[in-house]
Amino acid sequence: MMYVSTRSENGERFSASDAILKGLAPDGGLFIPESVPSIPFDFTLSRGAWYAMYQAMRPYFEGDELEDDLEEICRSAFSFPVPFFHNGGKDTLELIYGPTAAFKDFGARFLAYSMEKLLERRNEDLSILVATSGDTGGAVASAFHGRKHLSVKVLFPEGRVAERQRKQLTCWDGNVESYEVAGSFDDCQKMVKEAFMDSSLSGLSSANSINLGRLLPQMAYYVYASSLYKAIYDREAVFIIPSGNVGNSTGAFWAKAMGAPIKSIVLAVNANRTIPDYLETGEYRPRPSVETLANAMDVGAPSNMERLFSLFRTVEDFRANVTSYSVSDDEIRRTIKEEYEENGHIICPHTACGERVRRDHYSDEDTVVVATAHPAKFDKIVEPVIGHVVPVPGQLYDILQKPSNAKSIGTDYHELFEA
Repeated sequence: MMYVSTRSENGERFSASDAILKGLAPDGGLFIPESVPSIPFDFTLSRGAWYAMYQAMRPYFEGDELEDDLEEICRSAFSFPVPFFHNGGKDTLELIYGPTAAFKDFGARFLAYSMEKLLERRNEDLSILVATSGDTGGAVASAFHGRKHLSVKVLFPEGRVAERQRKQLTCWDGNVESYEVAGSFDDCQKMVKEAFMDSSLSGLSSANSINLGRLLPQMAYYVYASSLYKAIYDREAVFIIPSGNVGNSTGAFWAKAMGAPIKSIVLAVNANRTIPDYLETGEYRPRPSVETLANAMDVGAPSNMERLFSLFRTVEDFRANVTSYSVSDDEIRRTIKEEYEENGHIICPHTACGERVRRDHYSDEDTVVVATAHPAKFDKIVEPVIGHVVPVPGQLYDILQKPSNAKSIGTDYHELFEA
């Protein structure tokens, strides 16, 4: 299995390991598989979630130097529960029980284990740059903290992350440094891309969802979850995914292309309407992000749209496969309240976007909403709505006790490399 750039698909080919270490293709594009494989014929749910995800990823590492290490990496990285909240077929896939209580723990931990293994073997060092709108940075910092041959610079927008998210971004030391940027998430993302394209800088890679090593685990849990749903209900579901930078959604589309039993995929966005507007007008127009309650989805120029455009080449093809709805802050609050009062289920603002779309557009269908973060990370939003305290999971409590440390910088990427 080899990988090519979204910008030159007939150009240079790379192994999975090289694509993971590089992060971004040399021409600035994103890595995609040369062809989409099928789910292995011996795929099984009988050995649990981590093993099912390992099997889903196996074809993507065929012939790669990590092929023989893949099972061990998956066992170590996916060491936490992946439960459904069952509600008669209108279920919720809860990807919120990792070390930083967000779905991004899957990709970040897989990436950290894989990179450490490769760099140890090659006796090389790497510096990871990661821009975050909320949850990515905390997951990456946690996963990479203390890893050999790796250092991390986390960039996050000043004043645009929840208080507990900020704590997760700034409580690290040693090989992890945090930078509070006087700008938006889009500014942070632009700084990372500019640094990658600077030929005077070397030894850089990414842990954002632009990195192939983040996408493959996300593809894998959709293969697992859709297969489990099919086994339980004997039918396929519509997967409704809270979407910002569109990496999580891209993973679902890759899973569906492999043959995962997914009926269709819906992207739930907040007031950042770049994707719904494209579907309505046929004109793709990235724009500055808008600040919302679902801050991790505050993205006006989603990086992974390049990967979706490589799957769906025309606007007609895109419309035939992708559906997207926008949810307002008022609707987010209303949905958190309704879901708690009706089902006793506490959800975060991002998950609420997915739940609102389900209630408004898919109330009569088999559906899975993807829960992307633990509600305790958004206590200032959720608790006033439901009227009581949200219990803090143990792993998040431990992080909240640590001291914070971050450097304040502007939007010039050179500041990241000043002594």
